[in-house]
Amino acid sequence: MSRLDDVRFRAATAFQRHVGNPVLRRMPFQTLLETTGRVSGLPRRTPVGGRRDGDVFWLVSEFGERSQYVRNIKADPRVRVRVKGRWYSGTARLLPDDDPVARLRRLPRFNSSAVRALGTDLLTVRVDLAD
Repeated sequence: MSRLDDVRFRAATAFQRHVGNPVLRRMPFQTLLETTGRVSGLPRRTPVGGRRDGDVFWLVSEFGERSQYVRNIKADPRVRVRVKGRWYSGTARLLPDDDPVARLRRLPRFNSSAVRALGTDLLTVRVDLAD
């Protein structure tokens, strides 16, 4: 990772952690991904952009395996996703062989633009929904 990518990663994650995520988590119809903290074992809710397609929810992580929620998924793939105010249980899978740029073209435009602009290591995440 280049020095510029590292600076971009640190700036974006600091903003998300202290400003963006606390505000977005409170919005009733913001899509959330709930993982289990790999160290604490506590639920961790992260605002995400993505789209439900039948029994699958798709999203793209802007920082790949450096994202905390991706690290949590690697430790425990059981997740919950809140879409349009309703919670769904599911199992997340990381898809490093999927083309994340092509995937972003099929996801909500606003979030996809931000992920492409800020992202340094895009990674597709597929959640197979149980309910």
